[in-house]
Amino acid sequence: MTSKWNYLPLTTEEQKLETDLAKAFANCPPISELLVQRGITSVDEAEKFFHPSLKDMHDPFLMPDMDKAVNRLNQAMGLKENIMVYGDYDVDGTTSVALVYKYLINFYSHIEYYIPTRYDDGYGISSRSIEYALERDIKLIIILDCGIKAIEEVKKAKELGIDFIICDHHVPDAELPSAVAILNPKLENSTYPCPHLSGCGVGYKFMQAFAISNGLPLTELEAMLDLVAVSIAADIVPMVDENRIMTYHGLKRLNNNPNLGLRAIMKICQLHNREISISDVIFKIGPRINASGRMQCGSEAVDLLVARDINEAYEKAEAIDQYNQDRKELDKQITEEANAILEARGEMSSDKKSIVIYNKDWHKGIIGIVASRLTELYYKPSVVLTLTNGLATGSSRSVQGFDVYRAIDSARDLLENFGGHTYAVGLSLKEENIPEFARRFEEFVAENILPSQLKPQLDIDSYLTFADITNEFISMLKRFSPFGPGNNKPIFCTKGVIDFGTSKLVGRQLEHIKLEMVDNTSGKVINGIAFNMAEYFEHIHSHKPFDICYTIEENKHHNATSSLQLLVKEISISK
Repeated sequence: MTSKWNYLPLTTEEQKLETDLAKAFANCPPISELLVQRGITSVDEAEKFFHPSLKDMHDPFLMPDMDKAVNRLNQAMGLKENIMVYGDYDVDGTTSVALVYKYLINFYSHIEYYIPTRYDDGYGISSRSIEYALERDIKLIIILDCGIKAIEEVKKAKELGIDFIICDHHVPDAELPSAVAILNPKLENSTYPCPHLSGCGVGYKFMQAFAISNGLPLTELEAMLDLVAVSIAADIVPMVDENRIMTYHGLKRLNNNPNLGLRAIMKICQLHNREISISDVIFKIGPRINASGRMQCGSEAVDLLVARDINEAYEKAEAIDQYNQDRKELDKQITEEANAILEARGEMSSDKKSIVIYNKDWHKGIIGIVASRLTELYYKPSVVLTLTNGLATGSSRSVQGFDVYRAIDSARDLLENFGGHTYAVGLSLKEENIPEFARRFEEFVAENILPSQLKPQLDIDSYLTFADITNEFISMLKRFSPFGPGNNKPIFCTKGVIDFGTSKLVGRQLEHIKLEMVDNTSGKVINGIAFNMAEYFEHIHSHKPFDICYTIEENKHHNATSSLQLLVKEISISK
């Protein structure tokens, strides 16, 4: 689906700021524009942005209930109570559990971890897990990346003498569980400066507060920021404020002395001899950690991430890599089946603004991915459901700018359970409620979604000529990383480029174009890759001008020279 290309010029006021900044970056004019777009208005702010410092992390005790959480943890350790660290089975949950367990085990031995399974436990706190905790004489459960809606489960556990500290970042309801402490920067009464932490980020802040309260140095905790960086990238939380600081330093750790489990995954992904980027985490490391919870049990991912022996770590990483291969096959199969159903419905030409699709035989661990695929293909908020333990259980994904959580919430009376974020929500309901849910979901989406949100948008940060793409510009551009929502990788546009004469079709089915291009500003030949854009090759090969939107990628291997390539997002015929 072709996107609408948007470019929002700087306002008059922003242009004045850009002019001042341009004096400091005179050799790279587009850099000052990119900085102003990110709200950076001075050279001092730019330097702070380019060099994120752990000194700028917020006081963890600014988070409501943090003092209660630390006091209860200190009390449990003083009384030698058994503690369970409990988390969700996805990347954010398993990295959270690994971080908190791995840190506390240095000081306390009466501690274990528990990851629920999708089929036996379901999402969040289950009766089965509470029974397990009771059998193990657990007195305190630290729950990470879930639990904010577990009102009945926490109440039951409390009656059995089990306390909860909830560390979550999902949207809470008005009624909260009766936990000893609830750490969630999205609480209505929270004034915590960074409201968009990942679940692992909340866990990190808890451990930071614990360390401060006990006079412990933070160096050992900061050495675990690679786990936080993986969670932030995989959970796609805003890459701003503390998230950007933790990711910046976490990526450094990944590249220099990573967690043994992550090192093993990096070797299997063939990333061990190159510079690791956020893209590597999102597309290679994260999916493998996730595959454990999708296909088997997320506890295997935690086993890997807390491993102390490299050979053991490699063995576990190989098993998880196989889960990922199996996941890919299932993903492809279910996506094809879903597309066949939607094509039979005439979804591409339908006036409906949303998708709700159900198949009782689909694998529960894959449907979130399938929902993402359908949203990308049809560009509509999508809900994919399957049957699990007698309930239709599923995931929803949304398009840019539309709050799917509100849409799901509008039909909460039909649901057994739901929770999540603006763009991704998990839910469960009775089979007989699916038709009415689909009707009400469509009704809400149709009434609230903007026409512009039903068509993909490509936001251009700056127009470049090939003469602008200098070594100094590339060096400055790298300093904008790590990239993510709120600090997306800049998308550039160059108009009127022409084939140098050596562009060619590549790929098994010749579906991609390997580009070698020039423009009229210099004799510089720029390489690029345009995936699945073979339809434009005839025009390009005939030396007619075309426009491109792209990101600039640099492949850098350790102790080797780097190569530059434009990752072309879309092509348009020049007018």
